[in-house]
Amino acid sequence: MSMMLAAATLAVLVCVVLALARAALGPTVFDRLQAANTIGTSAMLLLALFGFLNGRPEFLDLAITYGLLNIIGVIAVLKFFHQGDLGAAGAEGAAGAEGAAGAEEKR
Repeated sequence: MSMMLAAATLAVLVCVVLALARAALGPTVFDRLQAANTIGTSAMLLLALFGFLNGRPEFLDLAITYGLLNIIGVIAVLKFFHQGDLGAAGAEGAAGAEGAAGAEEKR
């Protein structure tokens, strides 16, 4: 059983090395983002494997939390590249606030 987990850990580490190569060589930002997402998922798998190997089930909680942070980070980066900012009030929100302030001044 331990030999299978060691082989799985080695396979995940090979995946991380390949993802690092993709991050270094990727011609676009999206290639690098996909590599970062793959590395984050691999780190989540490594946490789960180490927790199982050491008999510490609380590592699974850490792995799930890390996976959720990985998803949120990828969504934030994609939003930044799509919209140009991460603020809640973008160009439409700022224009709407200025219009409301101008309407109040006219009264």
